[in-house]
Amino acid sequence: MHILVYQHERVEHPGIFREFLAEDGHVWTPVHWNEGETSPPFDGFDALWVMGGPMDVWEEDEHPWLAEEKRRIREAVEDLGLPFFGLCLGHQLLAEALGGTCGKSEVPEVGVLDVQMTEEGAAGVFLDGLPEVFPALQWHGAEVKQMPAGAKCLATSPVCAVQAMQWGPRAHSAQFHIEIEADTVDNWAVIPAYANALQRALGEDGVNVMKTACDAKMGDFRTMAERVYINWLQTAAQT
Repeated sequence: MHILVYQHERVEHPGIFREFLAEDGHVWTPVHWNEGETSPPFDGFDALWVMGGPMDVWEEDEHPWLAEEKRRIREAVEDLGLPFFGLCLGHQLLAEALGGTCGKSEVPEVGVLDVQMTEEGAAGVFLDGLPEVFPALQWHGAEVKQMPAGAKCLATSPVCAVQAMQWGPRAHSAQFHIEIEADTVDNWAVIPAYANALQRALGEDGVNVMKTACDAKMGDFRTMAERVYINWLQTAAQT
């Protein structure tokens, strides 16, 4: 497969999935929207992945390219039926691109926190093989408030109703992070918005608190990421 990857920060890339893709012979091409790059045509690409970022989906005045990115996501998913995988901001962008709404979280989620599968998530392919309740890295202060028409909620948490979502047979997204590696927290903590969120939620030593929590679960995170990757490939093959 040749996957087009929308990024919003250089350090917020596909993470551990890069390893899995390389092992299977898949290739990926990034588009750095926040640096002024624009999306190429979808011809020649087999799927679209959209990663996270520190901006909010509604900040089109500050980041005018967000409107175009949403339009391209809608074209890819709704018009062309390309397999889609979105994480964090990418999850929210999918929702808005297809007619849902996002807003600020009443309670921001920052830390390694539990996520619970819904009945639809347990019955579907995307989260197959994961525990009913599993730990995940959360680092967000916005969330999907209303899913697009026809979407399914696959996972939830006590303060964020839509933790994972499916639209149609081949578009999947998650509010939590699956892609993390050993250096992810250090890399992301350089971004001011993320550093501030850590400090507000976890205190002055937020970076180390987050790193310690992630290190304790890194084996679980890798296992989960590999399983979700395999599951996503199965959904991508569906028609």
